[in-house]
Amino acid sequence: MAGKKRALDSAELSSFCSQVALILSAGLPLYDGMETLAETTKGSEYADLYESASKAVTETGSLYQALQRDESWPTYLVEMVGIGEQTGQLEKVMNGLSDYYAREDRIRSSIIGAVTYPLVLGVMLVLIIAIMLWKVLPVFQRVLNSMGAEMSASGSALMRLGSTVGWVVLALVALVVLAVVVGAIMLKTSAKDKVLAFVRKLFPPVRTLSMKLASSRVASVLSMMLSSGFPTNEAFRLLPSVLSDGEASDKVAGIRKELDGGAAFADAISHSKLFDSLHDRMIRMGVAAGREDQVMGKIADLYEEQVEEGIARLVSIIEPTLIVLLAIVIGAVLLSVMLPMAGILSSML
Repeated sequence: MAGKKRALDSAELSSFCSQVALILSAGLPLYDGMETLAETTKGSEYADLYESASKAVTETGSLYQALQRDESWPTYLVEMVGIGEQTGQLEKVMNGLSDYYAREDRIRSSIIGAVTYPLVLGVMLVLIIAIMLWKVLPVFQRVLNSMGAEMSASGSALMRLGSTVGWVVLALVALVVLAVVVGAIMLKTSAKDKVLAFVRKLFPPVRTLSMKLASSRVASVLSMMLSSGFPTNEAFRLLPSVLSDGEASDKVAGIRKELDGGAAFADAISHSKLFDSLHDRMIRMGVAAGREDQVMGKIADLYEEQVEEGIARLVSIIEPTLIVLLAIVIGAVLLSVMLPMAGILSSML
């Protein structure tokens, strides 16, 4: 295989699949279409990737073989293209892949938004508390000292308490912000799976969302593969390539094992607990009606909505929590100064 180039993100993959489907629907030879596609992307960050794919299609006449040469293309995409070429339904497969990666891009954008806004609030919280402790509090202390009056023991204790609370909260929030930044950087490395596994273990709500996301991906992939006439057992062989959740991957492996043992599709799915009981019943009805692919597509949409709603709920909890924390800390620091000052002023009058 060629050296790995910059990998395409979900939005670019969706666009690529959509354009290939358009080429096929227009009846153009694939090598001509890919050459045109490579020309239109010249100057972009993915130009080399498109150019090498175009040359490989011209040499081999196969999009599957062309994509297989470069590790930058996702395994799932490459295998699905191979399935499309084998079954003669490449256009349909590419349209399905375009929808799949568009869904992935929407979820990715929701997750980035959910992390970014609280992170910005956290940074603001750190800066405000730091300014209060390093700049504002010393000014108040100098003012108190310049009054020439002695501060009571309780007043001194209160000032020390406010300062201590501020430093403790500053340290905690700074550590959380630093952990999030480091985690985001590590997600772009080979340690990605370990980081995700740790976060899922540490935060139960994240684990729940991760399972729903995995369920959405499984349903989406099965919908596309079943509609393409691909064997069910082989469909489950490819599923781990789109899953980052180890627990979900184990469940998929369990389903495949049951299917290999002769279990019915609906029974194997139900035993895995990958989907809710309501969705298990939907799958059974879909199997009975011969419309498993359509049911799976509907289930994928439902889980996507649940993931987006879950992310929104988490953000709605984190934002006011940070704001309340900021108000408490600022209030504690100000009170620790204002109350002793009020006591001194009252004793001087």
